[in-house]
Amino acid sequence: MRYIKNNLISTVQYLAGDIGERSCRNVEKLDRAADFIEDRFRTYKCGTCRQGFTFNGNTFFNIIAEVKGSDLSQKEILVIGAHYDTVAATPGADDNASGIAGLLELARLAKIEPPRKTIRFVAFTLEEPPFFLTGRMGSYKYAESLRKEGIPVYGMIALEMLGYYCDLKGCQYFPIPFLKWFYPDTGNFIAFVGNIRSQSFTRKLRNAFRKSSPFPVESLNAPSILPGIDFSDHRSFWKFGYPALMITDTAFYRNPNYHGPGDTVATLDYDRMNLLIMGLSNGFHDL
Repeated sequence: MRYIKNNLISTVQYLAGDIGERSCRNVEKLDRAADFIEDRFRTYKCGTCRQGFTFNGNTFFNIIAEVKGSDLSQKEILVIGAHYDTVAATPGADDNASGIAGLLELARLAKIEPPRKTIRFVAFTLEEPPFFLTGRMGSYKYAESLRKEGIPVYGMIALEMLGYYCDLKGCQYFPIPFLKWFYPDTGNFIAFVGNIRSQSFTRKLRNAFRKSSPFPVESLNAPSILPGIDFSDHRSFWKFGYPALMITDTAFYRNPNYHGPGDTVATLDYDRMNLLIMGLSNGFHDL
């Protein structure tokens, strides 16, 4: 358990502390992050490759790793992704070094004890503006490639900000005021968020997680017109008809450091991140 926590801290420290800003305007730092992620995947003995694409004369990379499932009759794959880029002028500890830290640990744990389904672990580039919600997002490029190759996808999970929690009543906000009557106003939970078409997938994952962990979890499936529902890489997979959801600490509805210079390594709760990753890893075996 402590080993997981230490790995989470180490990854967030390297990405948000040692490298810092990883925006599209600094390709050198994006490349350093990509090299680090690829090296970690290879260290864990995962089959690893890069998907490159160009924009304005620069090449950007998705980093892909695969862990084969233990049940050969399971033909559909599970995709788990997180973006490693940041907005300009922010170190991006929660957004989204926390997601990459979780991604790497889930890959390591899956390699030790493979779940039934094959899992593709993908570190996406270019999630943040000016590429956000466009076909130039790294996740869009990858989802598009899966569709072109005809690869059957059970579902996709986007790890989007996993590390910020608050225990004060009223510290949790919502996109629409009436939601406060249905969800906690204390930000001590993790949220599974998807669209209406992904409701079954969300329910299965939430139930598997609850079976595996005491960590508080809430879920929401709603139309994408609700602000924040589609604010990550899972949106790209909806565009190609795949069920997909986001696992998130709810970002700017809780974290006051969102997209700012205060999104630093010291602001995250690594004990809770540890419990979250353990619960997810165990839960994947029930899918």
